[in-house]
Amino acid sequence: MMTNKSIKNICCIGAGYVGGPTMAVFADKCPDMNITVVDKDKERIKKWNDQDTGNLPVFEPGLEEIIKKVRDKNLHFSNEIEKTIENSDIIFLCVNTPVKDKGFGAGQASDLKFIESCARQVAKHSKNHTIVIEKSTLPVRTAATIRTILNSSQGDNISDSKTFSVLSNPEFLAEGTAINDLKNPDRVLIGGEDQESIEALAKIYQNWVPEEKIIRTNLWSSELSKLTANAFLAQRITSINSIAAFCENSGGDIEEVANAIGSDKRIGSKFLNAGPGFGGSCFKKDISNLVYLSEYFGLPEVAEYWNSIIKLNNWQKLRISKLIVQKLFGTLRGKSIAILGFAFKANTNDTRESPAIDICKNLLVEGANLIIHDPKVSEEQMTKNLGMKANYICNNQDSNDYESTWSKNENIYSSLSGVDAVVILTEWDIYKNLDWKKISKLMRKPAWIFDTRGLLDITKLNNTDLNFWKIGDGLEK
Repeated sequence: MMTNKSIKNICCIGAGYVGGPTMAVFADKCPDMNITVVDKDKERIKKWNDQDTGNLPVFEPGLEEIIKKVRDKNLHFSNEIEKTIENSDIIFLCVNTPVKDKGFGAGQASDLKFIESCARQVAKHSKNHTIVIEKSTLPVRTAATIRTILNSSQGDNISDSKTFSVLSNPEFLAEGTAINDLKNPDRVLIGGEDQESIEALAKIYQNWVPEEKIIRTNLWSSELSKLTANAFLAQRITSINSIAAFCENSGGDIEEVANAIGSDKRIGSKFLNAGPGFGGSCFKKDISNLVYLSEYFGLPEVAEYWNSIIKLNNWQKLRISKLIVQKLFGTLRGKSIAILGFAFKANTNDTRESPAIDICKNLLVEGANLIIHDPKVSEEQMTKNLGMKANYICNNQDSNDYESTWSKNENIYSSLSGVDAVVILTEWDIYKNLDWKKISKLMRKPAWIFDTRGLLDITKLNNTDLNFWKIGDGLEK
């Protein structure tokens, strides 16, 4: 049961895309609270503490300004996990929950090793009463596992007065707009059984969030709501992408269709932009977990339905890859292709599950030489995602008669010199207003532009000799 003492010290375990931005906004809105973000990754913490805030490990519009304002005042970044836990009244768990890569549920179930490890650390080092809050996206009933681990530490010492409350407070952040999402949330969801602890967390949010936006539920509803929200958003993206493919073959225009159906207030206009497929850390993982849980609870038809979303998303990436090969005379051997955008969406440096990864890999297998540009993704990250170093000559395993390679170019126009095609994979604003007449003169002919984001205005390609393909556009050019 929650004690009546005031909340002063907050610990966040996990200094990634959720923990860092979330605690930055908490610190900004709650100046009387002392907040420490901890992580065992020393290099990541070093970057959070770098005086050059341009080197932060997470890029989000507006984050740098907040960090400058609150860091070393009431927001701290540290590797001293045990000490921070000991001194904290509230502990947020914001660690990674990847999909299991082996064993039962491999490829679908969430791997909770990091969550379990954190729970054991909290159980061992916390003092008095501690509110433990699930912030990571977790399978339904994970709170029961956390609670069991925490309660197992009670009674080890007769003088030990530690007690725990477990709450679910899932994040509903969209990368690229995370700071605004935190400052002006659609809703704040708090699930739990200890009403005092629920109200203690609600009181923190009430510093900037209207009471009517704070939703209180039980633990299981809160956990399931996060999985369901991501599944519904991914479903919506996949649905519009399927209609985009239909438009291309029937003469329709996906932008016109999206505008027409988005005008229906029952449907709404958000998440109706066709693209190369959904990406990010949550969508595929959470749907996979929903598939696993549906099978576990004896609902194979439900599992099959949600699994079809993943299958169709994978098909979209493969469809675009095949289309590029087809337009370039069925072969990419000896051809250079400029890739514009590698992050899974604009205004983030996150590449997790980015459609660009699979599409680039497909083009490399076909023998293409890729020149990749992205304003925020590092060459180091691209290397990790593609599984091969830049400028490394890759021989196809099935044939030794061609080679493929890739490189990163910081200058957009120089990356387009001599290429056979340009493929836009991320909707960065800088790609909207490129000088296509200039680009036309730089490229090898016949040259193609593949706009997988519907980003370009076709009139800007007038008076050029560029061939143009735009997702969801079945009209004759």
